[in-house]
Order: sequence, then structure tokens, then C-alpha cells
Amino acid sequence: MADYAYGLWGLVIFDSVLTIAFAASFFWPRSKHDWRAFGGFSGFIVALFTEMYGYPLTVYLLAGPLAGVVPGVNFSHGGGHLWNDVVGWKGDPHLSPFHVASYLVIVAGFSLVYAAWRVLYVAKKRGELATAGPYAYVRHPQYLGFILVMAGFLLQWPTFVTLAMFPVLLVVYRRLAAREESDVRAEFKEAFDAWATTTPPFWPHWRSLRHAGTPAWLLGPRLALARLGTLTNKTTTPAAFSARHEASRSPSRDLRTGSRHSGHGRKEPQVLRSPMERSSGAGAPGQAREVPVRVKGGHGPAVAPLRAEP
Repeated sequence: MADYAYGLWGLVIFDSVLTIAFAASFFWPRSKHDWRAFGGFSGFIVALFTEMYGYPLTVYLLAGPLAGVVPGVNFSHGGGHLWNDVVGWKGDPHLSPFHVASYLVIVAGFSLVYAAWRVLYVAKKRGELATAGPYAYVRHPQYLGFILVMAGFLLQWPTFVTLAMFPVLLVVYRRLAAREESDVRAEFKEAFDAWATTTPPFWPHWRSLRHAGTPAWLLGPRLALARLGTLTNKTTTPAAFSARHEASRSPSRDLRTGSRHSGHGRKEPQVLRSPMERSSGAGAPGQAREVPVRVKGGHGPAVAPLRAEP
């Protein structure tokens, strides 16, 4: 017990208040659904830091009645990093793969909450449906952000209490999301249905991430989620969303080059005729003539035969 690192209740209070206030500055709960979601997250944070610095219930159980289940558990602060004990990590616990991964996931979660809040704030202020930014990929990016933060802390410091709370909070968030969607559907009707048809509730489709740029299989889950937090914060009206959705499914013309877009990022070459050809009209019936034409993407003007209609 010489290296006993618990009973630090001042640190429990400080870290809990700091983390909850930090999350609140990103989330800004207003509705009753917001407060319920944020309350569950806050309870998870308090339970986490209580065992991390206050009373280590999980460590007591694994060092006493459940001794031997996880080898190497002791009452030092490093002994509470249970994933390190499970795999037998002998180095600095704060440099273990689990600890480093936890930081990345936590940062991605908070970034996603903040990016989603910016889009949602502007959309509510304008009376619009938020379908841009992270909302172009998932319908509930803020809930997904909180889930990522909690998952990151579980990678860093798992406890029996937080491991039990995590699936319960997943169910709670799912139910809160369903209630929120019923309210939003009543307000935006067809626009919401069109958006919800192509946008999953919590986890983005890999195909949508590929259309954003780099293929998802090259990103991996961590970088794909980081991309969600760095998207543009533009919003759209229901009518604009429907128009954009239809336009993305049909070819469009590039006004600068005259090329046509197939809808999948590819351009079809377009032949541009000279003004002389357009103004001169067709030649004599049955007479073939040659006119200079500019071929987009070629290496200069080319002379191509053109046969007039009889």
C-alpha cells in the first residue's frame, strides 16, 4: 500500500467539473432531451473519476474477492489501467497503445460534438433542417460524439460501473434520438423523410465517406470520424436539400469547360465548335466540308470532316 494512489477527492471533483463543463461548452443543452443525454454523460464521467482517483471499487474487487481474474492488479495508479494488466504491458501505462488510442477517440468525440453543435445552432436560428456538416453523414452526430468520448475513457480506465453504464446509455441515447426525430419530422415533414432515408442515425455509411474524398478503407474508423468533425458547417433549407439530392443523381455541365459530369466525379470530354462554324450554318446539300474544331483535353486544334445533312 506504499504506492496507494486513491482517496484524492479534490482531484475527483476538479476533473469531473472540468470535463463536464468542457463538454457543456460544446453541447449547450437546452431541451429536455438535451439535458437527459447530457445528464447520462455527466453521470458516466463522475463514476469514472470517482474510481480513478477516489474509491477504486473495481481494483478492490480484482485484488480481493476476484483476485487472479486480471493478473497484476495493485493499488498503484498504474495498476488501475486494467487493459494494460490484461495484455501484460510493462512500460509506462500512459504510453500504452490503449492509452494513446483513448486520447485519439476522445478528441474525435469532442470534435464531432462541437462541429455538430455549430451546424445545429445555425440551422435552428434560421428555422432550417440541419443536413450539412456531420448531419450529412449521420442524423445524431452529437450522440455519436458522446459515445466516442465514453468509449475512449473505457479504453483508458475501465471499471465495472462504467462498463455497466455504457450499454445502458447506448439504449438511452437511442430512445432519445427516436423521440427527437418524431418532433423534427412533425416540423419538416417530407424534407426530413428524404434526409432520413439516405442518412443513418448513428454510424455513417462507408460509401458516403468515399464520396467525400479518400476511400473509407484507407481512412480507418478513427480518421473517418475525424473527417466528420472537420466538415463544412453550412446548412440548407428543406427545398434546397431536395434539389441538391436530385442534382447529385443527374449529370451536370461545367460552365467553365463545357464538360459534363456523370455524377460520380468523372468528366466526359466535350467538343467545342468554333464561332465561324456555328455562324456559317450547313453547307450545300450533300456537300462535305472540313472545319477546324477545338477538342477539349487535346493538344491543339484538329481538322475533322463534317458532312452536311442532305
